[in-house]
Amino acid sequence: MGHRRRKLTPEFEHDLIRDPRLGYEPPGGSEFIHCVEHGSPTPLERWHCHDEYELQLIVGARGRAFVGDYAGHFEPGHLVLTGPRLPHNWVSTDLPPSGLIVRSLVIQFREEPLRAGMQVIKALEETRPLLARARHGIEFFGLSDDVRERFHRIKQSHGLARFAEFAALLCRLARCEEYRLLSSDPAAGLVPVGVSPGGGATISKIVQYVHAHYTEPLSLAEVAARWNMSESSFSRYFSKASGSTFTAFVNGVRVQHACELLMHSDDQVSRICYAVGFNNVANFNRRFREVMGATPSEFRRQSLARLGALAVASPARS
Repeated sequence: MGHRRRKLTPEFEHDLIRDPRLGYEPPGGSEFIHCVEHGSPTPLERWHCHDEYELQLIVGARGRAFVGDYAGHFEPGHLVLTGPRLPHNWVSTDLPPSGLIVRSLVIQFREEPLRAGMQVIKALEETRPLLARARHGIEFFGLSDDVRERFHRIKQSHGLARFAEFAALLCRLARCEEYRLLSSDPAAGLVPVGVSPGGGATISKIVQYVHAHYTEPLSLAEVAARWNMSESSFSRYFSKASGSTFTAFVNGVRVQHACELLMHSDDQVSRICYAVGFNNVANFNRRFREVMGATPSEFRRQSLARLGALAVASPARS
């Protein structure tokens, strides 16, 4: 029996709604890099997507972050890069009565000029892995103060000077090793923290195998034997290559698939538990809370209260 799926279509953001009164830069000029500085509450807090890459730095407030099928907490210093058409929303939950004048510093940029530039400026090729990872959404650690300073330098500059500041920012992001990928990709599946898509052949195959068989029992012994390793050797290899234990990664994959069903189906929590490969509800609840910071029922209530209301209030434009 199939899952009954809800329709939570993200609003597609057109240039026409990018009003300077909402924090966007005035239209005009030939820049492909745009800065947005906005407060909260704001009409910009909605489940949406657009054609641009977007780097978002939270400088005020706490709340819930939604990126693709990821949901988690954010606080000042939270820094995320999202790729084209990856749905996202940051919903503030602890605003003062008067709201915040500045909650987010955002840089949006289009892919086409970078891709074209790679044909003649080989140094830009260094950004390819970064752009690929951004399609999952990337949360960076340890860069917030630097990015905040660079945002203001980019915003205050124009032409070649703006591009030079932006290129320096891309370089910092591309070389940052402290990051995690947020959303699963239906085609490629989750990639462990610190493992970029297209990385080592063996770890990539193991990840693909987990995504193909996460609904089945996946013992360390069985998977290690499949790759002709002892359990101890496999554990050391997987931890070094992924930054995670094998069991934690499998649980993470199952939880992310559970998030998808909790957000987009009406199935009972118990049914979702077994559908994603857990063998009892108590363990499912415990592992889900470890990964998401909430029980499955709490996660469903929180995400649907935010996303459902926003989808009804802001239907997708064509």
